[in-house]
Amino acid sequence: MATDKDFERIALSLPGTEARPHVDRTAYRVRRIYATLAPDRLTANLMYGPSDQTRFCAARPDAFIPLPNKWGDKGATTVVLAAVTEEELREALERAWELHQ
Repeated sequence: MATDKDFERIALSLPGTEARPHVDRTAYRVRRIYATLAPDRLTANLMYGPSDQTRFCAARPDAFIPLPNKWGDKGATTVVLAAVTEEELREALERAWELHQ
C-alpha cells in the first residue's frame, strides 16, 4: 500500500521535478504538470495520453480510474494510493514524468 509520503518522495526523486501549489492541489512538474496530489492526500491525478491510461486502467481498474471529464478523455487518470504498491506507484509516476519531459 502506497502513501502520500511515498508519492511525494518518488515524484521529487525524478530529475527536474518541482512541487508547487495548483488550485487546491500540489502539482508536480518538469516542463509541464505530470501529476497532482489531492488535498485529502488519498489520491493523485497522473497526466497520461489515452493509450497509457488504457494500459494502467485495464491492468488495475481498482487502482487507476479515468477522470470523469474532458481531462479524462485526454488521458488524465486518478490513482488510489492505498490500492497500489510502492513499485506500481513508481512505474505510474515515472511514465507520467517521461511524457512531460
